[in-house]
Amino acid sequence: MGTQRRLTRSIALLSVVIGSMGLAGCETNPYTGRSQLLMTSVGQEMQMGAQAYDQITRDPNSRLSQDPKEVEPVRRVAARIIEAAKRSKYREMAKQFQWDVTVIKDDKTANAFALPGGKMAVYTGIFPIARTEAGLAAVMGHEVVHALARHGAERMSQGQLTNAALQVAGAAAGASGGGLLSQAAMAALGVGAQVGVLLPFSRKHESEADYVGILLAADAGYDPRESVGLWERMAQLSSGEGPGEFLSTHPSHDTRIDQLKSWMPEAMAIYQKKPAVPAALLPAVGGR
Repeated sequence: MGTQRRLTRSIALLSVVIGSMGLAGCETNPYTGRSQLLMTSVGQEMQMGAQAYDQITRDPNSRLSQDPKEVEPVRRVAARIIEAAKRSKYREMAKQFQWDVTVIKDDKTANAFALPGGKMAVYTGIFPIARTEAGLAAVMGHEVVHALARHGAERMSQGQLTNAALQVAGAAAGASGGGLLSQAAMAALGVGAQVGVLLPFSRKHESEADYVGILLAADAGYDPRESVGLWERMAQLSSGEGPGEFLSTHPSHDTRIDQLKSWMPEAMAIYQKKPAVPAALLPAVGGR
């Protein structure tokens, strides 16, 4: 009897999840034409993004940089990428976002993120790999596309279907002030429970963010060819670490670099029509 009851409950939960597809449904990515299942509203995603950002920036383990040498380049690049986003095929979404950017003083973490709603953070550990503001534009363009393309919401929707993760749906539907954002929801946004831990998106999401990200960087006036050097340096840094592409949710470094090169003519055509932005060097950190 207990087994039958659990089976009935599971079917009912799955029916609720599948039924909610009618409330959101599928959308098509305007750049790649890829169909996306999205079961949350943009407003819900923005609320989650703001809540996650607040958690991270208020975490006592987060050291927010106040050094103008670190903060000002990030803000310059962010401002140009945001303006490019507002001219892009994501323009309506970009105009809804309430943009903000924070620099987190962590010289050992080579990463950055952008959350739904436009809340961004850059870890100082990415500076030696990005090297220049153009390299940082490739990083930030990539991260901004994750948010604009609603990759976190798509991952959450897939999780709801495959795992009947109604806790995630509940968090998305209205965890208002106060409590901590659920780990499942944080994971869907690409942010780990610990500061500095950023979880990978799927290979298709990463490739999509690479592609549109260099178009945004180019439109912002940054040389998109810097993205290739960025990932070559990232490959050197992580040489011999981690699983191969088949076992990883990230494309391999070689695949990523090859893809960037294949998209470069389109990005360069955009870049050559824009006033070029000087590739100013980023500040040295941690002895590098």
